[in-house]
Amino acid sequence: MASKRDYYEILGVERSASEEEIKKSYRKLAMQYHPDRNPGNREAEEAFKEAAEAYEVLSDPQKRDIYRQYGHEGLNGTGYRGFSGFEDIFSSFGDIFGDVFGFSSSGRSRSRSGARPGADLRYDLQISFMDAALGTSTEINLQKYANCTACGGSGCAPGTSPEICSRCQGRGQVMQSSGFFSISSTCPQCHGQGSLISTPCGECSGLGKVRVERTVQLKIPAGVETGSRLRLRGEGEEGERGGPNGDLYVFIEVEPHEIFERSGTDIACRVPISFVQAALGGTVETPTLAGTEKVKIPRGTQTGKIFRLKGKGIAHLRGYGRGDQIIEVVVTVPTNLTKKQEELLREFEKLSG
Repeated sequence: MASKRDYYEILGVERSASEEEIKKSYRKLAMQYHPDRNPGNREAEEAFKEAAEAYEVLSDPQKRDIYRQYGHEGLNGTGYRGFSGFEDIFSSFGDIFGDVFGFSSSGRSRSRSGARPGADLRYDLQISFMDAALGTSTEINLQKYANCTACGGSGCAPGTSPEICSRCQGRGQVMQSSGFFSISSTCPQCHGQGSLISTPCGECSGLGKVRVERTVQLKIPAGVETGSRLRLRGEGEEGERGGPNGDLYVFIEVEPHEIFERSGTDIACRVPISFVQAALGGTVETPTLAGTEKVKIPRGTQTGKIFRLKGKGIAHLRGYGRGDQIIEVVVTVPTNLTKKQEELLREFEKLSG
């Protein structure tokens, strides 16, 4: 027989946890594993019962003291046997479930609308460095589910309609009572729909939805970067029973650039200059996001010298202005010198002492 898990481990609290900390942890687990939220999930049901048993012991000062000293064996000696089923749990902790799931001891549950929002969708889009820096517009093609036009989203064959569920009488919920408490849970026969389809639509096989391909226009603002997320409201899957459409989330991945590197809203690049330009100074052309820009090189410039072009970087995605362009100068050493060039350089070396 498998040994029981430690109650503190089940609730995820320290042995010195206060009563409020224990209650808070149990509320979280009860919400996560409640059978109404996990219909037919045996693992969730077991976790739900396990958490309830741990809470009943640790929330009772006397049982907690016995468990602290003697463990599970100590509780067995007192005749403690846990819960017989879900109804036993619900009736014992009705106040907690009322706070979490919105019903009271009178059994009046929050009303549920038949409308359901459509699912959100994700689309991963790869764009060039320049498109991310300057912004662009594009089209994306995606497949998603839309309401079936043959049945209008009902899932029923033309000329037929859904039948009211005999188990819940169309409410989508069934009530379980124990003592003063009444618990509402999803109807296992219609899965909360309140109705059943006896003659399904041949186009969508009773799903009420079909897979379609859509083209969406997307405007990419200047300044996006890898990891940026664009939200297109209503471009997700269609809602059910008049519910709103879901949203489309576009996640951006920016390709690297052969010249520029990005740091926030600043961009950086390296510009080679000759050793003559470095020694005597001059003007060089450097690439920018908007073309080329002339940069003045002072006499005696060394490799690694940094120049900054104000406002030539990337636009702030959520604000005004632009970052800067940072230019790092790299002095190049000539190769394959002619005989005349070598003679001049040796003469230069003599003159330099």
